[in-house]
Amino acid sequence: MPGAGTDRTRNWTHVAGPLVVLVEPQLGENIGAAARVMANFGLSRLRIVRPKQGWPNDKARVMAAGADRVLDDAVIHPTLAAAIGDCEFVLAATARAHDQAKPVVSPQEAARLAAPLVASGCNVALVFGRERNGLENDEVALADHIVTLPVNPAFASLNLAQAVAILCYEWFKLATLDRLPFVMLEKSAPAPKQQLLAYFEDLERELERVEYFRPPDKRATMVINMRNIFTRMRPTQQDVQTLHGVIMAIAQGRKGPARGGVLDSAEATRLRALIAEHEAGRTPSERGPVRGLARLLRRNPTDAERALWDALVKDRRFAGAGFKRQTPIGPHIADIVSFSARVVIDIEPADESPDGANARARLRAWLDARGYRVIPVNAHDIGADRHAVTERIAAELGFARAPGH
Repeated sequence: MPGAGTDRTRNWTHVAGPLVVLVEPQLGENIGAAARVMANFGLSRLRIVRPKQGWPNDKARVMAAGADRVLDDAVIHPTLAAAIGDCEFVLAATARAHDQAKPVVSPQEAARLAAPLVASGCNVALVFGRERNGLENDEVALADHIVTLPVNPAFASLNLAQAVAILCYEWFKLATLDRLPFVMLEKSAPAPKQQLLAYFEDLERELERVEYFRPPDKRATMVINMRNIFTRMRPTQQDVQTLHGVIMAIAQGRKGPARGGVLDSAEATRLRALIAEHEAGRTPSERGPVRGLARLLRRNPTDAERALWDALVKDRRFAGAGFKRQTPIGPHIADIVSFSARVVIDIEPADESPDGANARARLRAWLDARGYRVIPVNAHDIGADRHAVTERIAAELGFARAPGH
C-alpha cells in the first residue's frame, strides 16, 4: 500500500451525497485537484460546464493523483442550466455578495440542509464558478441557496479545489457522523496497581543508590510527586515493562558488547592491569563487589575485547556456546566465559607487568582446578588478525573452519 494514504486494495467508501458542478474551469489542473478531494470525501459525481482547455484533459488526470473514477464518470454540459436540470436543490458557492434575496449559509449549514434531501433520493448540486471571477449573477440566480465561507474579507478568493474540498469535507463529516478512519491502538492493557507499585519500588531503590533523595527530609514529598507523574500518564502494562527495562539498563549496564562507556580503551586497559596486580579477588561471600566490578568492566571494554567479542557474536559457529563477557566466576572475573562448555577465553594485555602475569597464572590455575579449559589470547594478536584468533578458538573447541577459508 502506498504510504500517503491511498489504498487501492480497499473498497470505495460509498456515501450518497451531492454532485459537484464546475462552471467553465480554466485549468485542467484545478479539475484534477477537485476530483481528488471529491474522492477524499467519498463523492464521485462530477459535472463540468464548458471546460476551457477541452475534455478529456491529461493535466487533470495527472493532478487527480489516482482519482480516475471521478474523472472517468465526469459528464460535460453546455450550460449550467443543463448541468443542474435534474437537481431538486442547488447551492451556489461564492465569495461575493450578489445582491440577491437568497438565503446565505455556511458549509456546515449547507451539509445539514442537503442531508435529508439526499436521503430521500433527491439530487443536490454544489456549484462552483470560474477561477478568475467565480459565478455570474444569472448563474447564482439558478441556485436555491448561496453558500459562502468565513474568510478574510480582504482576501476572500479561494483556489477552486480548496473551495470544493471544504464543502466536500463538511458533507462527509456529517454523513459519517464525524467518525475518524482510525484511532490509537490499544496493544496493551492498562497497568494494574500491583505492577506500578513494583516499578516504583525498583525506581526508588535505584535512586536511593545514587543519593537522589536529598535532603532526606524531602524524600516523602519527592516520592509522592514522582509517583503522581507516572500515575497521571495512565501507563499500559507494556509501558511499565519498558520503563522498568530502561531503569535496569541504566543501573546495571548493557549485557551485550558495550558501544561506549566512561573510559576509553587505554584507560580500560590500565584499569584491568591495576585489578590484576592487586588480584581484586574476594571470598565467595563477597559477591556484591565482584558483580559491581564486572559491570564496570563490561561497560568499559578495551579495543581488543570489543574486537574479539564482535567477531564471536557475528560467527554462527559460536552462537550456541553461550559465551558471556566480563562475568564473575567465584571470586574472579573472566574476560569471556561459556559455563555450559566450561571454557574461558583469557585476553592477555600486549604489555603485562610481572605482577599482572603472576596474578593471571594463579587465575588460570584456579580455573583449571575447577574443570575450566582456558584459551589464552593475546590482545596484540586480536588487533593484528582477529579472524586468525577466532579460527584458533574454533579449532580448540572442535568447530569446523568458516566457509570460504
